[in-house]
Amino acid sequence: VQLQASGGGLVQPGDSLKLSCQASGFILDYYAIGWFRQAPGKEREWTSCIHGSSDASTYYHDSVRGRFTISRDNGKKTGYLQMNNLKPEDTADYYCAVHLGSCRALRDGTVDYWGQGTQVTVSS
Repeated sequence: VQLQASGGGLVQPGDSLKLSCQASGFILDYYAIGWFRQAPGKEREWTSCIHGSSDASTYYHDSVRGRFTISRDNGKKTGYLQMNNLKPEDTADYYCAVHLGSCRALRDGTVDYWGQGTQVTVSS
């Protein structure tokens, strides 16, 4: 079982990045996928979630709503986080996570599998 996050990098304020979370070793379809981030010296923060199965409901932290879009492609066993209009305060290590249940539970920290972090740095 593995979650492989990728797509981070160094960008300028206002730029965009798209993170990917590739799953292997299990069937992703029924899992909620979430993205968390942790900035240096700060606690880990939930940013977004998309439900599994046929329910594609999405949820966002207020700090990213309107700028970030979470999506999934079950055929490719991959989740995505499109991040637009990036700000310096978005700088953090980003982690994907999955839970065989609700986004509410995942948001509250009930995670079945974690991916490794991918670093996002927003700086001019």
